[in-house]
Amino acid sequence: MEVKEILERLDGARGVSGSETGAGVVFKELVGEFTDEIKEDNLGNLIAVIRCGKENAPRLMFEAHMDEIGLMVSGFTKEGSLLFVQLGGFDQKVLPGSEVTVHSEKGDFYGVIGAKPPHLTTDRSKAVAVSDMAVDVGFSEKECRERFAIGDVITINTAFTPLDGDAAAGRCFDNRAGVAAIIKAAEYMSRLRLECDVLICAAVQEEVGLRGARVICQSAKPDAAIVVDAGFGISQNSSEGFELGYGAILSVGPNLHPKLNDIIKKAAKEAKVDIEMDVEGGNTGTDAWEIQVSGEGVPTALISYATRYMHSTYEVINMRDIDEIARLLAQSALDFKGGDELCY
Repeated sequence: MEVKEILERLDGARGVSGSETGAGVVFKELVGEFTDEIKEDNLGNLIAVIRCGKENAPRLMFEAHMDEIGLMVSGFTKEGSLLFVQLGGFDQKVLPGSEVTVHSEKGDFYGVIGAKPPHLTTDRSKAVAVSDMAVDVGFSEKECRERFAIGDVITINTAFTPLDGDAAAGRCFDNRAGVAAIIKAAEYMSRLRLECDVLICAAVQEEVGLRGARVICQSAKPDAAIVVDAGFGISQNSSEGFELGYGAILSVGPNLHPKLNDIIKKAAKEAKVDIEMDVEGGNTGTDAWEIQVSGEGVPTALISYATRYMHSTYEVINMRDIDEIARLLAQSALDFKGGDELCY
């Protein structure tokens, strides 16, 4: 399956933090063909297993979080709009005027995020506070209370959009593109003879505190883990980050295991995948932060892909980067032996 098709299906699935069921269904459908078993833990993390067939084989985990940032209904206004809170962190400057879908037990309803017009504000340089926004669904207050409930989830109505070349825009490439990479890696590994068991894991609730990662190792029990997540891409608004289309970004720092990184660097040469190095002096802000210190400790690496406009209504990536990361993961699994090669 092409990366483009995987991305389009994943980006179109609903999966706000704490409500990842829709994304999980798509993950299971896509990865099931290439794995031997799929398990779900008590928090909703999904763990697909590729068995190499060898007794006591080392276990290598590929992990990417499948939740997306979103909104949740928190109240009603007398004008008939819905108050909301954020689940994860949108750039609130982009929210006014955004089209949304409110998901309730009565069905899905379209709405628009409204705020006071700039003509009526005293300081136009300041972003509108979330507390001053509401979702206009076109109903009266009575009709809203009949159709919606506190806690209903709201998603932004942006869709997977191919751009020129290998670029694409989507609602939640952070981190469905990472999930796409580990699914595509599973497809590549289905053609290989591995010396290790591989765990393809889609985690929940990263955007609200790395919660899925905090428990996933208790279920997966990996000997080592490679986390895939979005990294910052250079844009017209910022010179910080990495160029789209270059390949994989490999992080170094105290959160990451140098010997596992050595395996990945060797695999990159073998698979002819370009990698750039990213220095992380402390908390990487990813699931790698929690996985590293799970149980007795898990040797952990972090591979990222450049992403423009992260945590806005549209994020932009290069699809070739995702395929490159998938090939790098597959080669890393082929080379992985565990044991002494991870000793300092």
